[in-house]
Amino acid sequence: MLVLGCGPVGQTAALLLARWGLSVVVLDGRPERDLIGSKAICQQRDVIDVWDSVGVGAEVARRGVTWTTARTFHRDTELFHFQFADRGKSPFPPFVNISQCETERLLDERIAAEPLIEVRWGHRVTGIEQDESGVTVTCATPDGPVPVTGSYAVACPGPRSDEVRSALGLTFEGETFDDHFLICDIRTDLPGWESERRFYFDPEWNPGRQVLIHPCPDSTFRIDWQVPADFDLAVEESSGGLDRRIRQVIGDRPYEIVWKSVYRFHSRVVDRMRVGRVLVSGDAAHLVSPFGARGLNSGVLDAENAAWKIAFVARGWAPESLLDSYHDERHAAALENIEVTGDTMRFLVPGSDEEARRRLDVLERAATDPEARAQVDSGRLAEPFWYVDSPLTTPDERRPFPGRPARGDVPVPAPGVLVPDCPITVRGRPDVVRLRQLAREGVTVLVGDDAPIPSVPESLAGDLPVGVHRIADLDAGPTLRQALGARPDEIWVLRPDGHVAAVLTRAADVAPAVARLLTCPVPSPVPA
Repeated sequence: MLVLGCGPVGQTAALLLARWGLSVVVLDGRPERDLIGSKAICQQRDVIDVWDSVGVGAEVARRGVTWTTARTFHRDTELFHFQFADRGKSPFPPFVNISQCETERLLDERIAAEPLIEVRWGHRVTGIEQDESGVTVTCATPDGPVPVTGSYAVACPGPRSDEVRSALGLTFEGETFDDHFLICDIRTDLPGWESERRFYFDPEWNPGRQVLIHPCPDSTFRIDWQVPADFDLAVEESSGGLDRRIRQVIGDRPYEIVWKSVYRFHSRVVDRMRVGRVLVSGDAAHLVSPFGARGLNSGVLDAENAAWKIAFVARGWAPESLLDSYHDERHAAALENIEVTGDTMRFLVPGSDEEARRRLDVLERAATDPEARAQVDSGRLAEPFWYVDSPLTTPDERRPFPGRPARGDVPVPAPGVLVPDCPITVRGRPDVVRLRQLAREGVTVLVGDDAPIPSVPESLAGDLPVGVHRIADLDAGPTLRQALGARPDEIWVLRPDGHVAAVLTRAADVAPAVARLLTCPVPSPVPA
């Protein structure tokens, strides 16, 4: 297998493919890892859980700064704050802030210990060809053009991927926002700010614009200022303006600038995320503004979706048509992220005087009016996408999806929704102590107390990894049942990425639901 790009999305894809027993070659055009700047810092709980499946998540959580509260202010008045729901009992916090460079270093260490993965630096992709047998990638190297072949490829070379997108015949439509943003990582002490994210609308120290502050490890704080389009960082530094800007936030205390940059936001998505044997992921497929931390987090979930589907096709557990669902699911997730972050940017950067007046009215009323408070948009934070409309999902009319939950909340478990994580006990398996660990081993079937044990026809299963478990055997107490909202007569089918594929009441419906999950022909009925 080939992975194009060795950023966090490519590293994750490579480790997950290797976890399924597949050999992987990772290609990156850079001569070596460039550890410059903290870049994407905000890692969501379910992404840390993905990394935990390849042996890195717990260390990311340990080294990062945990934050549980998001506060939003208008000038110096706090409008609201919220914390993050967990319907299960995840061992990971809602969000961990850690430098992307540190995350990449931890993933690199794990890759170096994996004999199935080879990383080739200095291999810039200049062409992609494919046929019925595989993919051939042409790379520019210091020694000249080099062809590299593989059965399938995950393309995730980052935002500046014009050559790859062009080679695949992809469009990348969208917009670029005019306003600029100044980002500084400041090492200093800010007592009381170490475990919360703060967002300020129109503070007196950045009038008419916004400031976002995130805690990071080593007494470091990420500060984002919205600045005018003609902002010049060099002039700001030489005039003393940058020092004044920083001190307006942190006060008269010592500080050190760890990293700084000025950038603009983009909102773009490719027209297709599957092109034959190539699945496009991460920033190569979609760009969104960082308010909500939906870039890297969404890219890692792209990688997980791509990896299990490529593995199931390569291992003969599913037909190649399963790969079509990668586009169906992750393109819908990208469009959701663009809608959410686009709404945020329109609130942050009004496009007309009328929009600016409306925003000011909402912000002024929000201090006392709950209805206005709900309209304040300081960035809906990253969350897994719900595959309720996926062709792999078997609908359940008893559990209609109510739509996007309130900020900080998660959907009630239902077909298409990521299953809550819970501690479990698997007899004879001391290595499996959480539900999502079990789910990521293959197709998992959970059976209620009053439901019959289903069987999967041999014509469908073969050596497909299918595990069937009584819920009561996994957890004799109420935790798992309550987290799922599972009824005694129900049978739950979980995907290899932990999303619920189906909730059923007849054993005879399990085989068709598994066939649908794998895009296989429906086998002959099995007696209930």
